[in-house]
Amino acid sequence: MQILIIEDEIRAVSQLQLMLKACDFNFELLEIIDTVEDAVLWFQQNETPDLVFMDIQLADGLSFEIFQKTTVKAPIIFTTAFDQYAIQAFKVNSVDYLLKPIQKDDLKGALDKFLESNKSSALDTATLKQLLSDLQVPVEREGILVKSGNGFVQLKISDLLYCYSEDSITFGVTLNKRFIIEETIDELFATLDHTKFFKINRGQIVAKSSVLKIEPYFNHRVKLSVTNPKDQEFIVSRPKTSDFKKWMNG
Repeated sequence: MQILIIEDEIRAVSQLQLMLKACDFNFELLEIIDTVEDAVLWFQQNETPDLVFMDIQLADGLSFEIFQKTTVKAPIIFTTAFDQYAIQAFKVNSVDYLLKPIQKDDLKGALDKFLESNKSSALDTATLKQLLSDLQVPVEREGILVKSGNGFVQLKISDLLYCYSEDSITFGVTLNKRFIIEETIDELFATLDHTKFFKINRGQIVAKSSVLKIEPYFNHRVKLSVTNPKDQEFIVSRPKTSDFKKWMNG
Protein backbone atom coordinates (compact mmCIF):
# COMPACT_ATOMS: atom_id res chain seq x y z
CA MET A 1 0.00 0.00 0.00
CA GLN A 2 1.60 3.25 -1.14
CA ILE A 3 0.84 6.22 1.09
CA LEU A 4 1.65 9.93 1.07
CA ILE A 5 1.88 11.98 4.27
CA ILE A 6 1.19 15.71 4.09
CA GLU A 7 2.14 17.07 7.51
CA ASP A 8 4.38 19.90 8.76
CA GLU A 9 5.22 18.51 12.21
CA ILE A 10 8.10 16.01 12.23
CA ARG A 11 6.98 14.51 15.52
CA ALA A 12 3.46 13.96 14.19
CA VAL A 13 4.88 12.15 11.13
CA SER A 14 6.99 9.85 13.31
CA GLN A 15 4.05 9.06 15.60
CA LEU A 16 1.77 8.31 12.66
CA GLN A 17 4.26 5.88 11.13
CA LEU A 18 4.71 4.08 14.45
CA MET A 19 0.95 3.80 14.92
CA LEU A 20 0.45 2.49 11.37
CA LYS A 21 2.96 -0.26 12.10
CA ALA A 22 1.25 -0.99 15.41
CA CYS A 23 -2.01 -1.41 13.47
CA ASP A 24 -0.26 -4.00 11.24
CA PHE A 25 -0.85 -1.77 8.22
CA ASN A 26 1.54 -2.75 5.46
CA PHE A 27 2.61 0.43 3.69
CA GLU A 28 5.29 2.08 1.57
CA LEU A 29 5.83 5.75 2.39
CA LEU A 30 6.27 7.62 -0.89
CA GLU A 31 7.08 11.04 0.54
CA ILE A 32 6.50 13.48 3.39
CA ILE A 33 5.33 16.95 2.32
CA ASP A 34 4.88 19.97 4.59
CA THR A 35 3.45 22.75 2.39
CA VAL A 36 0.46 23.36 0.15
CA GLU A 37 2.79 24.50 -2.65
CA ASP A 38 4.89 21.31 -2.61
CA ALA A 39 1.80 19.10 -2.35
CA VAL A 40 0.27 20.68 -5.46
CA LEU A 41 3.49 20.04 -7.40
CA TRP A 42 3.68 16.45 -6.14
CA PHE A 43 0.15 15.60 -7.26
CA GLN A 44 0.80 17.18 -10.66
CA GLN A 45 4.01 15.21 -11.22
CA ASN A 46 3.29 11.79 -9.69
CA GLU A 47 0.94 8.86 -9.96
CA THR A 48 -2.01 8.70 -7.56
CA PRO A 49 -1.06 7.04 -4.23
CA ASP A 50 -3.30 4.45 -2.59
CA LEU A 51 -3.97 6.63 0.45
CA VAL A 52 -3.09 10.12 1.70
CA PHE A 53 -2.83 11.29 5.30
CA MET A 54 -3.31 15.06 5.21
CA ASP A 55 -2.95 17.57 8.02
CA ILE A 56 -5.28 20.59 7.89
CA GLN A 57 -2.85 23.30 9.00
CA LEU A 58 0.31 23.25 6.89
CA ALA A 59 3.36 25.53 6.82
CA ASP A 60 1.86 27.83 4.18
CA GLY A 61 -1.90 27.52 4.68
CA LEU A 62 -4.83 25.12 4.92
CA SER A 63 -4.53 21.85 3.03
CA PHE A 64 -7.94 22.27 1.38
CA GLU A 65 -6.26 24.84 -0.87
CA ILE A 66 -4.48 21.89 -2.54
CA PHE A 67 -7.79 20.70 -4.01
CA GLN A 68 -8.52 24.15 -5.42
CA LYS A 69 -5.21 24.18 -7.32
CA THR A 70 -4.99 20.62 -8.64
CA THR A 71 -6.92 17.36 -8.95
CA VAL A 72 -6.56 14.83 -6.13
CA LYS A 73 -8.08 11.42 -6.84
CA ALA A 74 -6.62 9.51 -3.88
CA PRO A 75 -8.63 8.63 -0.77
CA ILE A 76 -7.88 11.10 2.04
CA ILE A 77 -7.74 10.68 5.80
CA PHE A 78 -7.50 14.18 7.27
CA THR A 79 -5.74 14.85 10.56
CA THR A 80 -6.61 17.96 12.53
CA ALA A 81 -6.21 19.74 15.84
CA PHE A 82 -9.35 21.83 15.30
CA ASP A 83 -12.07 21.59 17.94
CA GLN A 84 -15.31 19.63 17.71
CA TYR A 85 -17.34 22.62 16.53
CA ALA A 86 -15.21 23.08 13.42
CA ILE A 87 -15.11 19.34 12.75
CA GLN A 88 -18.90 19.21 12.25
CA ALA A 89 -18.21 20.18 8.64
CA PHE A 90 -16.35 16.90 8.12
CA LYS A 91 -19.21 14.83 9.49
CA VAL A 92 -21.81 16.55 7.35
CA ASN A 93 -19.76 16.03 4.19
CA SER A 94 -18.70 12.46 5.05
CA VAL A 95 -14.97 13.22 5.07
CA ASP A 96 -12.79 10.89 7.12
CA TYR A 97 -10.69 12.61 9.77
CA LEU A 98 -8.57 11.88 12.82
CA LEU A 99 -8.48 14.32 15.72
CA LYS A 100 -5.01 15.08 17.11
CA PRO A 101 -3.49 13.67 19.19
CA ILE A 102 -4.32 10.60 17.12
CA GLN A 103 -5.42 7.53 19.06
CA LYS A 104 -4.61 4.01 17.86
CA ASP A 105 -8.25 2.84 17.94
CA ASP A 106 -9.35 5.84 15.87
CA LEU A 107 -6.59 5.21 13.33
CA LYS A 108 -7.49 1.54 13.07
CA GLY A 109 -11.14 2.44 12.55
CA ALA A 110 -10.27 4.85 9.73
CA LEU A 111 -8.01 2.25 8.11
CA ASP A 112 -10.69 -0.43 8.33
CA LYS A 113 -13.20 1.93 6.72
CA PHE A 114 -10.73 2.72 3.95
CA LEU A 115 -9.90 -0.94 3.28
CA GLU A 116 -13.58 -1.90 3.20
CA SER A 117 -14.69 0.86 0.84
CA ASN A 118 -11.45 1.77 -0.99
CA LYS A 119 -13.31 4.61 -2.71
CA SER A 120 -11.96 7.94 -3.88
CA SER A 121 -12.34 10.86 -1.51
CA ALA A 122 -12.35 13.50 -4.23
CA LEU A 123 -14.40 16.47 -3.03
CA ASP A 124 -16.43 18.91 -5.08
CA THR A 125 -15.53 22.61 -5.14
CA ALA A 126 -18.61 23.73 -3.21
CA THR A 127 -17.80 21.35 -0.35
CA LEU A 128 -14.20 22.55 -0.21
CA LYS A 129 -15.23 26.21 -0.08
CA GLN A 130 -17.62 25.48 2.76
CA LEU A 131 -14.94 23.59 4.70
CA LEU A 132 -12.49 26.46 4.25
CA SER A 133 -15.10 28.95 5.40
CA ASP A 134 -15.98 26.92 8.50
CA LEU A 135 -12.35 26.41 9.51
CA GLN A 136 -11.37 30.04 9.04
CA VAL A 137 -14.04 31.44 11.35
CA PRO A 138 -12.14 32.89 14.34
CA VAL A 139 -12.87 31.08 17.57
CA GLU A 140 -13.83 33.36 20.47
CA ARG A 141 -11.53 32.33 23.28
CA GLU A 142 -10.83 34.57 26.25
CA GLY A 143 -8.25 32.55 28.18
CA ILE A 144 -5.98 29.52 28.41
CA LEU A 145 -5.64 27.31 31.48
CA VAL A 146 -1.91 27.20 32.29
CA LYS A 147 0.28 25.69 34.99
CA SER A 148 1.27 27.89 37.93
CA GLY A 149 3.17 26.21 40.76
CA ASN A 150 1.18 23.18 41.87
CA GLY A 151 -2.02 24.48 40.35
CA PHE A 152 -3.46 26.30 37.37
CA VAL A 153 -4.40 29.87 36.49
CA GLN A 154 -6.10 31.40 33.48
CA LEU A 155 -3.85 33.25 31.06
CA LYS A 156 -5.82 35.97 29.30
CA ILE A 157 -5.52 35.80 25.52
CA SER A 158 -5.26 39.59 25.48
CA ASP A 159 -2.03 39.34 27.54
CA LEU A 160 -0.39 36.78 25.25
CA LEU A 161 2.58 38.13 23.26
CA TYR A 162 3.69 34.92 21.58
CA CYS A 163 3.91 31.15 21.98
CA TYR A 164 6.67 28.74 21.06
CA SER A 165 7.46 25.04 21.26
CA GLU A 166 10.67 23.74 22.80
CA ASP A 167 11.47 20.08 23.61
CA SER A 168 7.83 19.16 22.89
CA ILE A 169 6.58 21.72 25.45
CA THR A 170 4.46 24.72 24.47
CA PHE A 171 5.17 28.02 26.21
CA GLY A 172 3.10 31.18 26.29
CA VAL A 173 4.82 34.48 27.07
CA THR A 174 3.36 37.71 28.49
CA LEU A 175 5.06 40.96 29.47
CA ASN A 176 6.07 39.59 32.85
CA LYS A 177 6.05 35.79 32.76
CA ARG A 178 6.37 32.57 30.77
CA PHE A 179 3.74 29.85 31.17
CA ILE A 180 3.53 26.17 30.18
CA ILE A 181 0.50 25.47 27.97
CA GLU A 182 -0.82 21.90 27.80
CA GLU A 183 -1.63 22.09 24.07
CA THR A 184 0.51 21.69 20.98
CA ILE A 185 1.21 24.73 18.83
CA ASP A 186 -1.28 23.50 16.22
CA GLU A 187 -3.99 22.80 18.79
CA LEU A 188 -3.51 26.23 20.34
CA PHE A 189 -3.40 28.12 17.04
CA ALA A 190 -6.63 26.47 15.90
CA THR A 191 -8.49 28.16 18.78
CA LEU A 192 -6.98 31.66 18.42
CA ASP A 193 -8.33 34.60 16.43
CA HIS A 194 -6.29 34.49 13.22
CA THR A 195 -6.73 38.21 12.71
CA LYS A 196 -4.70 38.75 15.89
CA PHE A 197 -2.30 35.76 15.89
CA PHE A 198 -0.12 34.28 13.15
CA LYS A 199 1.76 30.97 13.12
CA ILE A 200 5.05 32.15 11.60
CA ASN A 201 6.69 28.71 11.44
CA ARG A 202 6.24 25.19 12.78
CA GLY A 203 6.95 26.15 16.36
CA GLN A 204 6.03 29.81 16.92
CA ILE A 205 2.89 31.92 17.08
CA VAL A 206 3.03 35.71 17.45
CA ALA A 207 0.43 38.29 18.35
CA LYS A 208 0.20 41.19 15.91
CA SER A 209 0.39 43.61 18.84
CA SER A 210 3.77 42.16 19.93
CA VAL A 211 5.59 42.69 16.60
CA LEU A 212 7.87 45.73 16.89
CA LYS A 213 9.92 45.49 13.70
CA ILE A 214 10.24 43.37 10.54
CA GLU A 215 13.63 42.98 8.87
CA PRO A 216 14.78 41.12 5.73
CA TYR A 217 16.43 37.76 6.39
CA PHE A 218 18.26 35.39 4.07
CA ASN A 219 16.49 32.95 1.75
CA HIS A 220 13.56 35.35 1.21
CA ARG A 221 12.44 35.21 4.83
CA VAL A 222 11.91 37.95 7.41
CA LYS A 223 13.07 38.29 11.00
CA LEU A 224 10.89 39.83 13.70
CA SER A 225 11.65 41.93 16.72
CA VAL A 226 8.97 41.30 19.33
CA THR A 227 8.14 42.47 22.82
CA ASN A 228 9.95 40.51 25.57
CA PRO A 229 11.73 38.01 23.25
CA LYS A 230 13.40 35.94 26.02
CA ASP A 231 16.37 34.84 23.87
CA GLN A 232 14.05 33.55 21.14
CA GLU A 233 14.62 34.26 17.44
CA PHE A 234 11.51 34.86 15.39
CA ILE A 235 11.99 33.91 11.73
CA VAL A 236 8.96 33.74 9.44
CA SER A 237 9.26 30.65 7.22
CA ARG A 238 9.68 31.31 3.49
CA PRO A 239 6.26 29.91 2.42
CA LYS A 240 4.54 32.15 4.97
CA THR A 241 6.44 35.39 4.42
CA SER A 242 4.09 36.86 1.82
CA ASP A 243 0.95 36.00 3.80
CA PHE A 244 2.54 37.35 6.98
CA LYS A 245 3.22 40.73 5.38
CA LYS A 246 -0.37 40.91 4.14
CA TRP A 247 -1.59 39.95 7.63
CA MET A 248 0.50 42.67 9.26
CA ASN A 249 -0.81 45.19 6.74
CA GLY A 250 -4.41 44.26 7.40
